Amino acid sequence: MGPWGSIFTRPMDGGRALLLKEIAPRKKMNEKYPGPLVSANWLHEHLEDPEICIVDASVHLPDTGRDAKQEYLSEHIPNAIFFDLSDIADPSNPLPRKVPAENRFCEKVGELGIDNTTHVVAYDTPGLYSAARVWWLFKLYGYDNVSILDGGMANWKLSGLSVTDKIIKRPSKKFEAGKRRDVLALSHEVLLASNAGKQILDARTPGRFAGTELDRYPGARPGHIPGSKNLYWSDLLDKESRTMLPEEQLKEIFTHTQLDLDQPTILTCGSGLTACILALGLSKIGKHNWSIYDGSWDEWGRNHDLPVECSD
Repeated sequence: MGPWGSIFTRPMDGGRALLLKEIAPRKKMNEKYPGPLVSANWLHEHLEDPEICIVDASVHLPDTGRDAKQEYLSEHIPNAIFFDLSDIADPSNPLPRKVPAENRFCEKVGELGIDNTTHVVAYDTPGLYSAARVWWLFKLYGYDNVSILDGGMANWKLSGLSVTDKIIKRPSKKFEAGKRRDVLALSHEVLLASNAGKQILDARTPGRFAGTELDRYPGARPGHIPGSKNLYWSDLLDKESRTMLPEEQLKEIFTHTQLDLDQPTILTCGSGLTACILALGLSKIGKHNWSIYDGSWDEWGRNHDLPVECSD
C-alpha cells in the first residue's frame, strides 16, 4: 500500500465516490493548532488524519476560461473535497460569492462533513488566490481551526507530491457558528470610512487601482475608492513557490503602504477574494484590526451613486 493508503489502491467501483470511512486512518493529529499556514510537507504527513478536512477552494474568473470544479474532478490533493465558494454564498445577492447568512453557512459546511472538531485545510490551484476566503469566512463565524496550504496546489506539485482524481465523500455533520466577528465591511460603512479619511487598502493590480488598466468586471468603472491606498496581493507571495513571504518581508511591504497598521483598515479588491490575502498577511505580522469589504470593486465600481477616484 502506498503512503496515502487505500485511496490509491481501491478501485472507484464504477465511478462512485469513495466514503472517507473506507480510507484507513494512518495518523491522528494530536498536536496543537499549527497556525493559519501549513506547509506541503506538514499536510502530506497528515493526509489521512480523520480530524482534518482538506478542501479545494479554487476560483477562476470567467475571463480565464477555466472551470475550477472540473479541474478538481481531474486532479486534486488526495482526500480533498471541493469547497464551492459560489454555493457557500448568499443566493439572493446578484454578485458572486457574497457572504452567506449564518444558517446557510453552517448548513453547507456541515454537508461537507465539517463539524466543530474538524481542522479545515484549504488550498487553491494557483498557489494562493481564493483559499484565504475560506479562512476568512470561518473567522467571520467565530471558528479558528482553519489553515491554508502555503503555496497551494502549485507548491504541492513543486514539492513532488502526488495528486489524484479519486473522489471521496465525507458523511454530513453538524457545524455550529461561534460568536460572529466584526471582520466584514459593507458599502455604506466603506463610504463613511472614505469620507472620514479612514484607512482603506486595495489589493488589485496597480493598473486597475489607477484606472489605467481594463477592469476584469464588466460594467465596473475605472479607478478606486477615494482615499484608498494600493498593495497588490501578489506582492506578498514568493514568485516561484507562491508561498507567503517571511514575516520580516511582510512587515517591510506593509510599512511601505504608509498606513498606520495599528489603526483599523478596510481591505478591498475585485470581488472579495484577494483582500483576504492581505488580511492573512496582516495576521501573520500580528495585526488583526482589519475588515473585508465583501462587495469590493465588483459592487462599488458598478454603483454610480458611489464616488470613484483615479490616479494621476
